[in-house]
Amino acid sequence: MEDQTALAIADVEEAPVWASLPVPALLLDPNDRIVSINPAAEGFLNTSVKSIRGQNVWERVMIDSALEEAFERARASASPLFVNDVDVGTGERSPLHCNLQIAPLNDRTGFMLFLISPRELAGRMTQDHSVKSAAKSAIGMAEMLAHEIKNPLAGITGAAQLLSMNLSAEDRELTDLIVAETRRVVKLLEQVEQFGNLRMPDLKPVNLHDVLDRARRSALLGFGANMKIVEDYDPSLPMADGDPDQLLQVVLNLLKNAAQAAGPEGGRIRLHTYFEHSFRLRRADGQGRSLPLQIEIEDDGPGLPEDIASDIFDPFVSGRENGTGLGLALVSKIISDHEGWISVTSVPGKTVFRISLPRAPKEKTKKEIG
Repeated sequence: MEDQTALAIADVEEAPVWASLPVPALLLDPNDRIVSINPAAEGFLNTSVKSIRGQNVWERVMIDSALEEAFERARASASPLFVNDVDVGTGERSPLHCNLQIAPLNDRTGFMLFLISPRELAGRMTQDHSVKSAAKSAIGMAEMLAHEIKNPLAGITGAAQLLSMNLSAEDRELTDLIVAETRRVVKLLEQVEQFGNLRMPDLKPVNLHDVLDRARRSALLGFGANMKIVEDYDPSLPMADGDPDQLLQVVLNLLKNAAQAAGPEGGRIRLHTYFEHSFRLRRADGQGRSLPLQIEIEDDGPGLPEDIASDIFDPFVSGRENGTGLGLALVSKIISDHEGWISVTSVPGKTVFRISLPRAPKEKTKKEIG
């Protein structure tokens, strides 16, 4: 068996295509032990081929579907196995939606190639493009209405204040209510205008840990004073290509949402960063971009309401009473302008917002250092 394993390793590792495969690939022996992984799999599993060799694949690759029996049938019949639309995790981060391709290794009885293809979000990107187009139209209409409505609201506020000067205390309560409500509507309209007028990001090399630390300290001094915020950073994370002020706005918004969901009793927020070599975003035009820098903001709150979880980044969708539904839409717009990706998984007791961002080009980083 040792000779067969050595030959199988040589078969794949000496093939030029092995290191060039853009998706995580694992070579398994007849006992489902991992004997080799390619560089993309090292990034996906956050480990090295030396440290993972000999481990059982089902202990390192968590799949939300029972595949062992189908896997054994594919091995026994020396036939390929294709599994679509499953969540695959590693135990260290939130699962990714993936397709799996499993095939026998030619001339090596019992050895199997296991390819994990994270969905490059093509289908989701098509849907997201439609959503963003609809959102753009909705925001354009809202901006126009905001502009037209603010002027008469100012007149209503002024008239109510003038009337209150000659009224009894009991009647002034009514005019005060008119003033308070019109000001609340004006504030909402200003948020709509802010959403539409957000400038494009000024991209430069950004240390994401600096952004997270600024947001953490600001949160603990204000809205998150009752929260415990835990840092779990990858110290080797390279610089991101981003706008530090806009990314700070994103993180503050997500931290504030987590703190509000926890309520006055408080809770725990985990800030987690890591590098994932295999994560790529394929845009509607067919072009792809690597988004290896990952930020996860995890809280132990009640989770998102099921009826809005899939639409939480759409404008005017909110899980809070009296919420405007613009906060997460603004977050999504900023990350989209960075050519990044944001997603969320949520169950009671664990909600994770995941932000994926591009790495700063080397020439930019050198210029910044210089």
